[in-house]
Amino acid sequence: MTPLRTLSLLSIVLTYGLIILGGWVRSTNSGLSCPDWPTCYGEWLLTPADFAALGDVGYSYFQVMLEWVHRLVAGVFLGPLILVIAVVAFVRRQVDRGGWRLALGICVVLLIQAKLGGLTVLDANSPWSVALHLGNALFLFTLLIVFFTRLLPEAAFAAPEPASWRPFLGGLWLLVLGTMLTAAVTAKSGASLACYEWPACNGGWLPDLGDPQVRIHFIHRTLAALTGLGILAFLVAALQGDNPILRALAVLAVALVALQITLGALVIVLLVPVWAAVAHQAIGVLLFATVAAALATVLRAPSIAKPEIGHVVQHPLRSA
Repeated sequence: MTPLRTLSLLSIVLTYGLIILGGWVRSTNSGLSCPDWPTCYGEWLLTPADFAALGDVGYSYFQVMLEWVHRLVAGVFLGPLILVIAVVAFVRRQVDRGGWRLALGICVVLLIQAKLGGLTVLDANSPWSVALHLGNALFLFTLLIVFFTRLLPEAAFAAPEPASWRPFLGGLWLLVLGTMLTAAVTAKSGASLACYEWPACNGGWLPDLGDPQVRIHFIHRTLAALTGLGILAFLVAALQGDNPILRALAVLAVALVALQITLGALVIVLLVPVWAAVAHQAIGVLLFATVAAALATVLRAPSIAKPEIGHVVQHPLRSA
């Protein structure tokens, strides 16, 4: 594996861990345990003695450290790693100019993510700011997956794919993204138990949507159900095709959906234990990554659609 490929894979793993850590912070209501940004109670490293001197702040030291570690991973590990990737991509821009442009875009999204992180603190972790922060993180995650995919050997993507794969998987990516964002809003607005039973909601399949919390929860459930149907369609189409990568990703996606449904039910039945809520998000992000990888795969593969006579079609994700 080349150094750049190794660095990009490491950035994907770190981003995944950071998103899950953010879910852990949210599940333990630790998002405001550090009330200022980028410091925490005016300190870059809040020691136990410093914390004890603050008196009763409404949070435990564990909650403070959870939020602090989340910031540490983002600012000290992931951020510099992405900058290194951008520098390497710049050095080899004559070999892969498209890769350099993509790396530059990743840096821009990373800067936006840092600003949104500060916004969530300044806006007291409002549901909309948390969802915006998560959405941008998932977009960054997708770009890193696309970047890694373009570094894989060309032979793995030699089989042409129907042109319809791209809009289908693009729509599925948006559907999973919407499900993830509504999950964050559901958790932050206190609507996780607005539907107190599963799979029905408050005694019926179509509950009274006059209650805002029930409405938020029901929208999330609806998007989750549509995502499940979309993943099943993905499996059927992939099994009929010849691409082993898409088949493997489709099978994995179906397995993750089944596990996600189980965890979602446990969140309701077990009254949202922290481990179930964090695991629910972890599987959800892994499902999102699987769909993003499938989308990156079909973007990299040549299309079966015929080019116009006299024109050569070069895919935008191919090396320049």
